[in-house]
Amino acid sequence: MMNKSYISNPIGKLFLIAILFIASISAGSAQDFKKVMDLNERWKFSIGDREEWADPEYDDSNWEWVDVPSAWENQGFHGYNGYAWYRKTFDKRQLPENQALYLQLGNIDDVDEVFFNGKRIGKTGNFPPKYATAYKSYRRYNVPAELIKETNTIAVRVYDDVGEGGIIHGDVSLLVDREAIPVDIDLSGTWKFKLGAYAHENLNNIDNWDDIVVPGNWENQGYKDYDGYACYALEFELEEEFVRERMVLILGKIDDIDQVYLNGVLVGQSGEFNPKTVKERSSSWQQIRNYYLPINLLKSEGKNTILVRVYDATQGGGIYTGSVGLISQDHYIKHWKSRRNRY
Repeated sequence: MMNKSYISNPIGKLFLIAILFIASISAGSAQDFKKVMDLNERWKFSIGDREEWADPEYDDSNWEWVDVPSAWENQGFHGYNGYAWYRKTFDKRQLPENQALYLQLGNIDDVDEVFFNGKRIGKTGNFPPKYATAYKSYRRYNVPAELIKETNTIAVRVYDDVGEGGIIHGDVSLLVDREAIPVDIDLSGTWKFKLGAYAHENLNNIDNWDDIVVPGNWENQGYKDYDGYACYALEFELEEEFVRERMVLILGKIDDIDQVYLNGVLVGQSGEFNPKTVKERSSSWQQIRNYYLPINLLKSEGKNTILVRVYDATQGGGIYTGSVGLISQDHYIKHWKSRRNRY
């Protein structure tokens, strides 16, 4: 396995960058990304760590300016290891409307947590005291549509242990996924999460479950090298107009297999929910999950609860990419007709 001392060698570093670039292309091949804003430019920067720096209203006028991407050691902070923050503000008018937005940050050394207008949209690696580096991971985070405002602020919290630190390599930009399903209700963002085959049996304790960002591999969010069972849960409210519609639940792509309940009713699964199914359906992790919901199952009074059980056999696990939300059947049909006409 490569270690960070390897990349101090210039040849080794170039080799690693080439590998990461190829891996990032492979990872995104199932999606049709188009760059809509270049963020390879100067960002506001400060060493240190304060919670309020995620707030879009925070006054960062006295912060330093640094180039992104580039290690902070190359920009006057040689030898610094620890916490630092980056901030960037941009105007919504520069973005296309009604398309799934992603923030691409390339490679960050070592750990990051990303906020969009004050809301966390992604995390890769583990911060101290349970530190785990993720310097080899290519960062690309979904931006929930409801977070986008006229003026938007990106805040990136970074922790570096040794060697280079910061947003160091890659194309830093905003992308749209032209293949994304345009859901009517976006349910991406923070969900509740718990490991274990029987986590779903105790929903009364859901507030004590961990938080996790959906979509995103669970390995990048504190569960490194975990293979096995886990459970996602989300409570949400819904307006009456959607209750009367025939709706489809979209859960992006899940690695490897899943079993999904809505308000206590089984609404779908990717084959029989046991480890043998992974061998029988080896491409399941590449399939978009779309589950048609029975009429009258959703409710407008009180909260609706989605429960997603997942079994991961190896490597990446969880609800890892794609649109997550609810779309009316009529809009879903329209989406697939438009795709058909595109090819």
